[in-house]
Amino acid sequence: MGKTFVEKVLGRKAGRAVTAGEIVEVVPDYAMSHDNTAAIAKTFASIGVARLYDPNLHVVILDHASPPPNEKFAENHREVREFVKKHGIQNFYDVQRGVCHQVMVEEGFALPGLLIVGSDSHSTTYGAVGAFGTGIGRSEMAVIMATGRIWLRVPETMRVVFRGTPPPGVSAKDIMLYAIGRIGVEGANYMAVEFAGEAVEQMSVSSRMVLANMAAEMGAKTGYVEPDEITLEYVRPRARREFEVVKSDPDATYVRVHELDVSALEPLVACPHAVDNVKPVSEVAGTRIHQVFFGSCTNARLEDFEVVARILKGRRVHPEVRMLVFPASQQVYLDALRAGYLEILAEAGAVILNANCGPCMGSHQGIPANGEVSLSTSNRNFRGRQGNREAEIYLCSPATAAASAIRGVISDPREFL
Repeated sequence: MGKTFVEKVLGRKAGRAVTAGEIVEVVPDYAMSHDNTAAIAKTFASIGVARLYDPNLHVVILDHASPPPNEKFAENHREVREFVKKHGIQNFYDVQRGVCHQVMVEEGFALPGLLIVGSDSHSTTYGAVGAFGTGIGRSEMAVIMATGRIWLRVPETMRVVFRGTPPPGVSAKDIMLYAIGRIGVEGANYMAVEFAGEAVEQMSVSSRMVLANMAAEMGAKTGYVEPDEITLEYVRPRARREFEVVKSDPDATYVRVHELDVSALEPLVACPHAVDNVKPVSEVAGTRIHQVFFGSCTNARLEDFEVVARILKGRRVHPEVRMLVFPASQQVYLDALRAGYLEILAEAGAVILNANCGPCMGSHQGIPANGEVSLSTSNRNFRGRQGNREAEIYLCSPATAAASAIRGVISDPREFL
């Protein structure tokens, strides 16, 4: 019987053949942490180990509240910088670099066949380039700092096949919202989710990152897109080490296979307060909005800026809407600047901010007020996610965000494309 991608990756790390359901102890290829490194460092200190098992195993990226908005976060960042310096962690990216998951892919840490853990739930993003990326807890990360090892249960695998070619105006974000709406926020709990089909084969790496990123919103342990020539063209010039493409066998066992036709799909929106509360934009069109958040580790890459700039060019953001723009990384910021996209957005009335997580987790830059509606290109919309339990969050594609920013209400982006 054939093996799935995750059975192969974890089997290689364990040094033996493994099957879904087994527990393995493994050494990850990289371990990523962000602002929470300060808290992790305290747990590490309590273990009583003087030195990190391997400083080169760790990648530390400050992004969740960067630059720090108050004394608490400033102290947090100071502690992280001191810890990094003390233990000789070379892979350190300070507040100017961008959102951690974008940086991990962009900087060539995420590579096909690697096992990467991160103290952030959206570490599933690395599966967009064929890595096993998964989120872990802070205490688990502290143990990796001390021992270099972690135990994992080998997940069962679900296969999601997107058939057909999506119509104009329908993006990877709409496709993923469609899948979550059908499968549910707990439909893939502790599973590996493989994304396949013609629609995925046509996607760029940036679009595939949307799928792998939001696999976490189905409860998945990891998301995965089989590497192809598109993947290899992206990773080869960035790769920091040798890698080997790992693929599921043709006769691998899947616990479930979902076949979803996207050829007639329309733009979608996830309504408050659940990511699987998905509706066609036509059903919620006209809903008043107060803020548009264009950013996060889900979107805000260069291809997203191109779409948003195309819609906003020569137009203005509605006077009663605040459009906040957060590039996914400093590199995206510079590329969008050179392409003229930032100028178009600024002239339209958008507020351009530095590359960081912004209001996504609810602690920085753009927290909505009581009763306000925030339309967001991020990945979560549960109550309080953007820092205010009395606000409402709708999730959408960058195109829908741009069109709605102009109208002042949730709008179909196809009117502008």
